[in-house]
Amino acid sequence: MANHDLVLGHNPDLALRQSHNLVISQSHSLDLSLDHHDLALGQTHEHHDLGLDYPHEVSSLVLGHHHYPQHHHPQEHDANNELALGQSHDPDTDTLEHQNHDICLSEHQELTLADTHHDLSDADQNLDHLSAVNQSLQLVITSPLQSRMIVSAADDLAIGQEFPDVKSCRRALRDAAIACHFEIQTMKSDKTRFTAKCAAEGCPWRIHAAKLPGVPTFTIRTIHGTHTCSGINHLGHQQASVDWVANSVEERLRENPNYKPKEILEEIHRTHGITLTYKQAWRGKERIMAAVRCSLEEGYCLLPQYCRQVKRTNPGSIASVYGDPDNCFKRLFISFYASIHGFVNGCRPLIGLDRTLLRSKYLGTLLLATGFDGDGALFPLAFGVVDEESDENWIWFLSELHALLEDHTENMPRLTILSDMQKGIVDGVDFNFPTAFHGFCMCHLSDSFRKEFSNTVLVNLLWEAAHALTVIEFEAKILEIEDISQEAALWIRRIPPRLWATAYFEGIRYGHLTANIAESLNSWILEGSGLPIIQTMECIRRQLMTWFNERREASEQWSSILIPSAERSLSEAVERAREYQVIRANEAEFEVVSQHEGANIVDIRNRCCLCRGWQLYGLPCAHGVAALFSCRQNVNRYAESCFTVTTYRKTYSETIHPIPDKSLWKELSSSAGNQEKGDRVETVIYPPKSLRPMGKPRKKRMRSEERGRARRVVHCSRCNQIGHLRTTCAAPI
Repeated sequence: MANHDLVLGHNPDLALRQSHNLVISQSHSLDLSLDHHDLALGQTHEHHDLGLDYPHEVSSLVLGHHHYPQHHHPQEHDANNELALGQSHDPDTDTLEHQNHDICLSEHQELTLADTHHDLSDADQNLDHLSAVNQSLQLVITSPLQSRMIVSAADDLAIGQEFPDVKSCRRALRDAAIACHFEIQTMKSDKTRFTAKCAAEGCPWRIHAAKLPGVPTFTIRTIHGTHTCSGINHLGHQQASVDWVANSVEERLRENPNYKPKEILEEIHRTHGITLTYKQAWRGKERIMAAVRCSLEEGYCLLPQYCRQVKRTNPGSIASVYGDPDNCFKRLFISFYASIHGFVNGCRPLIGLDRTLLRSKYLGTLLLATGFDGDGALFPLAFGVVDEESDENWIWFLSELHALLEDHTENMPRLTILSDMQKGIVDGVDFNFPTAFHGFCMCHLSDSFRKEFSNTVLVNLLWEAAHALTVIEFEAKILEIEDISQEAALWIRRIPPRLWATAYFEGIRYGHLTANIAESLNSWILEGSGLPIIQTMECIRRQLMTWFNERREASEQWSSILIPSAERSLSEAVERAREYQVIRANEAEFEVVSQHEGANIVDIRNRCCLCRGWQLYGLPCAHGVAALFSCRQNVNRYAESCFTVTTYRKTYSETIHPIPDKSLWKELSSSAGNQEKGDRVETVIYPPKSLRPMGKPRKKRMRSEERGRARRVVHCSRCNQIGHLRTTCAAPI
């Protein structure tokens, strides 16, 4: 076995290519022994046929130079499957192929050491004394080496090889340089010729390609020398440009648009052994995604066409885009007919207003108006995108919302609107919905309260005060807050309770105290907030289309009169109603008495109770249920219509239809044949003027004197003077 030694040690002469893994198959047992020199894993052996080195924690291998023993001929090797090992010229050393121990490069670029006879002991009787390893050994090497060696690029580039143009020639040479781990330096590149050399100093490798006469085709004319350098000795690569990154991950990005730059870095590092910066990976992804969908700038230019497609595919929808005097993007308003129909015919008369910042380089803010269906789920009604959040833009958005509802309802319902009560929203609601009840969103209020008083107990008491149904309960909670902190109670009393407390609020909120819509929809809104504006709108439309279909199908399975959530609420009220005693005053008025709660007056004709639970939530409270049972009335008939299954199905009866790909818009628009003259005039919208500032804004530091604190006096231990330290002392000794 002396001629078949295989040594795995610290010999760095051989470096396998980064993109190949060394695998010792688990299906074969590998017996190792320190008593025999036939096969050793560890220290360097006198026969260095195969050396594996692991500098630091790096274990990937790079293909080394091709050197063959004197008795061996390169022609006997398959260029795609064989590997010349090391630089040993020992004539006594033989290759592993003679004993059917194959080292081959698989189609998946894994270097597999396998025993074709299924047992190393069958190859040589001397291996019988080797000790068995506990388990089959599998060695997979994937990380890049700090020092990598190159192989000849002759297998990839050959004299006479032709390319369609000089760009294709440069691209092929770049790919070969990256694959073989050497860098190139371009000497000359123009429309008729291309010359490059190895970037390593003193390496004679050189290539020259020129244009064929009469055709744009380039052909390789000469390839001089072989590499005498050891390749690149770092983990980067000059040829690993953004274009190369984009081409490398294009297929993956088309399959998965959510492929993150960090994952791109890991993929390229694992496959090619190249370490890139995050910015390179991000720019490469953006370049591909711009080609797949459209660029940020193109998205604004296509907005007029997109609005026409929304109205064409979803008749009755509203889609309008506005620009400033320079045709730069200013505002966009979209509301699908299915949303309008569902809100007017099935939702509660309650609207929440919120916004979220877009993450593209052109900034922008997404404004949202959302209703609530009978089941309490969010029901997006309208979306607006503005160049910046301002009072003027909020007033515009609410005017568009008012026009939307006015066009689709005979009588404008008296709405309840929840928001964070900033000035632009307050002015817009007062002007466009003068009869609406405008309430404070408790999420925003509690966040402000928490910043002032970081006390969880106080925050919980604030929420309990907001949920209190009666004035007595509300005042009791405020007194509890005052007992803990008088400042907190004073802070709360500065805000009129009619704007946020259920006990004082004049409108009907059906138990909804918050309008923090953006946070509730962040799971899919944020996914599209950094995309081109059309893709952001499409992300919203697809989610709405999915919601409408899923909720429509779910409601078809319901066999009850009321929706499941309302059924559960009434079941709980029925259980509590068994404890009450009912005294009837007339056909509509009842007195409901309880040992713990006292007496409550119920009027079933007006659907109200002294506890205010019936009128505030739209469902009979426990007192109302007890009164209805006493006169043998059907409880379900006294629930608000929005809680019935029939109304719920009407809410989602309309469909949000898909919009074709942008490549078909012009063709579909021209084939419609019924466009108005104004629609034929192509409006060009340019990106907004506002850009996201680059980098993190620097904060101005306040000097200690400005903060009212005395500046610390420093003392030099070298010259005994003040005002400087020993390290900066310049006084002579």
